[in-house]
Amino acid sequence: MEIEIITKQEIIPSFDPNAVAVKRIEYYPYGGTYTEDEITPKVIHKILKEIPTGTGVYLFLDPDGECDWLEVVSDGEWLFLGYCFQDESGRFDNWYSYNPNFADTIDKIKDMNFSDKNIYSPINSGGQSPIPKINTITDMDAGVKAVEYFIRTGGRYPGIDWAR
Repeated sequence: MEIEIITKQEIIPSFDPNAVAVKRIEYYPYGGTYTEDEITPKVIHKILKEIPTGTGVYLFLDPDGECDWLEVVSDGEWLFLGYCFQDESGRFDNWYSYNPNFADTIDKIKDMNFSDKNIYSPINSGGQSPIPKINTITDMDAGVKAVEYFIRTGGRYPGIDWAR
């Protein structure tokens, strides 16, 4: 399995700490939905505070929740970030948080042995699909920064590694 990796950058571009690029928020498997008018500093603070203890949320740049989103799944130990966007041609492109400590597991993922705890994390995408450890990070501080960066700019945070 061949993957493309964007390695983290040491210098993070500045951004407006009060900007909000996100237009819709959906918690899962249960929880609230927030529309653009309901996304307040209090809601953003709540989401960022929940990441180190556990959460499941989609952050959409589209007000209808159709495209251009970041999935955030955390159990307090493992954090998965899945970034999906649609390019000008209508093609969807997906990037995932990347953990180089599990780079040697990439060829085992295709075996789909979801019970293998050496390959799969205990968290699930969308509440159902097992997430390989190679697509998780354990640095919750960096994860919170990545989520805030997406909320504020709508882009992938350059301070962590990404893979597709």
